[in-house]
Amino acid sequence: MKTHESSVFPIEGIEFSTGVEQVVRGGRHLFPYLIEAFAGIRQIGFIGWGSQGPAQAQNLRDSLEVAESDIVVKVGLQEGSKSLDKARGAGFTEEDGTLGEMFEVIRSSDLVILLISDGAQTKLYKEIFAAMKPGATLGLSHGFLYGHLQSIGEDFPDNINVIMMAPKGMGASVRQLYLQGKEVNGAGINSSVAVHQDVSGLATDYALGWAVGTGSPATFFTTLEKEVISDLTGERSMLLGGLWGLVEARFDELEPIWGFRPSFLEGVQGITSTVSRLISQYGLLGFYKKLDEALKPAFELGYRRAYDPAFNLIAEIRNEVSSWREVADVVSATEALKVTPMSNVEASSMWRVARENDLYGKEVEMTELLAETAGMYIAGVMAQMEVLRAFGHSTSEVVNEALIEGIDSLNPFMNRSGVGRMVDGCSTTARLGTRKWGPKFQEAFRSSSSYNDLADSAWEVFLENPLHGDIEICFGFRPSVALVVD
Repeated sequence: MKTHESSVFPIEGIEFSTGVEQVVRGGRHLFPYLIEAFAGIRQIGFIGWGSQGPAQAQNLRDSLEVAESDIVVKVGLQEGSKSLDKARGAGFTEEDGTLGEMFEVIRSSDLVILLISDGAQTKLYKEIFAAMKPGATLGLSHGFLYGHLQSIGEDFPDNINVIMMAPKGMGASVRQLYLQGKEVNGAGINSSVAVHQDVSGLATDYALGWAVGTGSPATFFTTLEKEVISDLTGERSMLLGGLWGLVEARFDELEPIWGFRPSFLEGVQGITSTVSRLISQYGLLGFYKKLDEALKPAFELGYRRAYDPAFNLIAEIRNEVSSWREVADVVSATEALKVTPMSNVEASSMWRVARENDLYGKEVEMTELLAETAGMYIAGVMAQMEVLRAFGHSTSEVVNEALIEGIDSLNPFMNRSGVGRMVDGCSTTARLGTRKWGPKFQEAFRSSSSYNDLADSAWEVFLENPLHGDIEICFGFRPSVALVVD
């Protein structure tokens, strides 16, 4: 990956097992530098009010206010949008010039941050490109549009900057941690940035200013291509689809033997409560080492039986994504939603029964059953990291996309209210991918009652993997407060 330079923000070199990567540490003390970072920008237009729009628009507006900047943050929505009242409720209004029609805002903005759904982007990109001022900057929070353009042989206009700032968590987390972080130097959600096209020579500072202003405690560098591949692979795997498939399979395995309550607590709930909390404290290898000696064999069994099927399925997913077939499938599936709505990820009765019996949000005692479940979950996470690393993704991207985003940003929502709140709080692309691949993970984990010599080798690699040191480094860049989910 190329070396990046900024005239505004200090960029550090961080030594991982795979080499040196660059990172920018955020914080409220950097807000005054936003004026310099956004040199030449008079208006920033946030287009859309979906998962990321409310959080990013409000965070950047609040940060620029701290900086005493006169840059206008304006929200652009389609006429008659159901989100207009929500934007007004967040303080964006037509009267003060901070709320307007989508294309009017695009035409008048120097930085256009495009946060409408992936499906809408693939339909409207030509009109959006045509409306942008020459020399303006297009900001994306996901590389999906890049993937779509690649799949149809098109590209971005050559007279605009194209940058990305991708928070490693859902929009609700981005806003909630920013608000919590007002007392602890701007805690928020880590992000990655990409500078895809720089016609002005200022694109890197714009991308970093966007990240710092949104509250990112640590900002790493990537590319549009790497981000969209790791993101789509991750949410279809252990961040969303793989986790859903695992707990469905695990509950089905345990319930006939142990009954409902222990099977749900030790096969489902325990992952997002006790296991996630301990991983967040000690890392993956540290979690294993903290187990009582009597529980370690159960963990090892879970790891050995789950690693191979998880690795094979995740490798298949990454292949589908990197070939852009998955992108085309999302575009098609999004169009089909006009006729057929999404299925319910909480269709199995266990979610309803758990809610009726007030089992969400519970800390679960570490038992042999939960230790085995934890081994299966961690095997899936390690498999996801190994697949991404094998295809050249940066270590920071691998750890953030496969582990930190899950335990610190997504799992707390499932822990509090069930898998539906976690999955359906994400983008349409993520929700579709979860529903497509989750059942395949369920079948893969359901069939993993035994293991082979490859799994034995994977277990030995787990114990000595240099990724554990990389995880410890990445953990040091996380927000200084834990997410509180209402």
